[in-house]
Amino acid sequence: MPDGPHPVNPQGAVFLSYASEDAEAAKRICESLRAAGIEVWFDRSELRGGDAWDQNIRQQIQLCALFVPVISANTQSRPEGYFRLEWKLAVDRSHLMSDDYPFLVPVVVDGTPDSAARVPARFRERQWTRIAEGKSTSAFVERVARLLDGEQKAAPAATQVVKRVSAERKSRRSVAITLSLVAAGALIAVVLLWLRSAKPEFPGSTASPGANSSPADDLLARATPLRKDLRDSSPPRRRSIPRIIC
Repeated sequence: MPDGPHPVNPQGAVFLSYASEDAEAAKRICESLRAAGIEVWFDRSELRGGDAWDQNIRQQIQLCALFVPVISANTQSRPEGYFRLEWKLAVDRSHLMSDDYPFLVPVVVDGTPDSAARVPARFRERQWTRIAEGKSTSAFVERVARLLDGEQKAAPAATQVVKRVSAERKSRRSVAITLSLVAAGALIAVVLLWLRSAKPEFPGSTASPGANSSPADDLLARATPLRKDLRDSSPPRRRSIPRIIC
C-alpha cells in the first residue's frame, strides 16, 4: 500500500476493487498505473481521518472513470465480502451507460478461469486482462491510459446521467402521490354528494316537499292540492230520480 497521501481526482481516476487477501497484488497494479501518471483510487489508502469510509467508497464508485475489479481464487472462495458490494454498485452504475462505454475493466491475478469465476454477469461482457500476481505489463498500462484518454471527458456526463435519473425517479414518485391524493379526494366528494341526494324510504314515513326529495317528488307534492281544489270546486252531479209509472 503506498505511503503518504496522494491527490485524488475521482472523475479521472481508476478505482481498484479487491478482496483483502489480494491487497499486495492490487498494490502492485496501483503502483504501475501511478508510475505512468494515472490517478488511482486505491480504496483504503486514500481515506483521511474522520472520513466516513463507506460513504467515501460509494461516492468514488459513482465518480471514477474506470472500475477495475481484481478477480482471483480469493474472491472465488468468498461468497460474501465488501468487495462484492463494490462490484454491485459499479454494475448498477454501468446500466446507465451505453454498451460501448469501457467503464468495467476486470483483471485476473491468477489462474481463475473465466467460465467458473464468481462474478456479476456484466463482467463477462467485458474484455478481461490477466496479470500474474498483479505485476502489470506495459500493454495493460497503455490500455488503461488509452481508455482514460478516449473516455475521460464522458465520465462527468455519465455522472450527470446518474443524478438526472435519480431526480426523475423522485419527481415520478411525487406525481404519483399527488394523483393518488386527488383521486381519493374526488371519490370522497362523490360519496358525500350521493349521501346528500339519497332519500331513505321507511314504511309510513312522510317527508315535507323539498326536504331531501327529488324534483319528481316536489312536483307530485305540488300537484296533490290542485287536484283536491278542482274536485271540490266542480258542480255536484244531479241524481236521477227514477220515475214511477202507474
